[in-house]
Amino acid sequence: MSHNFNALEVKKQLDNAFHNNSEQELLDIIKDNLFLLSSLYSRQWGIQPNFCEVGFGNKFRCDFCWLNDNSDGPEWVIVEIEKPKLKLFTKKVTPTADLNNAIEQVKTWQRYFDKQPHEKSRIFGAVSKFRWILVAGRRDDWIDKGAIDWRSYENKESRIEIRSVDIFYDTIEDYLNNRDSFWSFAENPKSLSSNKLEDFCTNSDYISFWKSRKL
Repeated sequence: MSHNFNALEVKKQLDNAFHNNSEQELLDIIKDNLFLLSSLYSRQWGIQPNFCEVGFGNKFRCDFCWLNDNSDGPEWVIVEIEKPKLKLFTKKVTPTADLNNAIEQVKTWQRYFDKQPHEKSRIFGAVSKFRWILVAGRRDDWIDKGAIDWRSYENKESRIEIRSVDIFYDTIEDYLNNRDSFWSFAENPKSLSSNKLEDFCTNSDYISFWKSRKL
């Protein structure tokens, strides 16, 4: 049986998380209402399970990850989400320490897998490429030309896609207007714990096929 999300109740929960500027509250809401991440998916149908709090090594952990089972090989999407009211730029439109720290955290993950490629297959079974996403800041903070230029350059140089936290409110509006398009998320309503990832990779014929090709 597919799941129906109570979008209005989820919006109230989001309002509280934003009011409290609580990253943990925001993450907890997303874990139980996976449709909120729909705009970050490259397709809206036939999605693979989503996993939360997956660790890399002994000290790194992403907020969410999932597999894009593309025809040209497995792409793993790795997502970091910051607290709702993270300050992005100073008055001189230079990135704040908080924004730099968020970017550096994702770059640390990139370096980790570059230096230890065997960890890709150990954790994810098979990887042809990663897609890195950082969700940080409000949309109004990104519309200044200096901020736009900075984000464009960072995306090109670091391969990190940066999105605003407003995407979660946008998704609620989309869901209320056209919930039928979210059927794939209704079949996968919640993010799974990280301890389910190994079983998923072991039992996936798609992963097994690409792993046999020694990616």
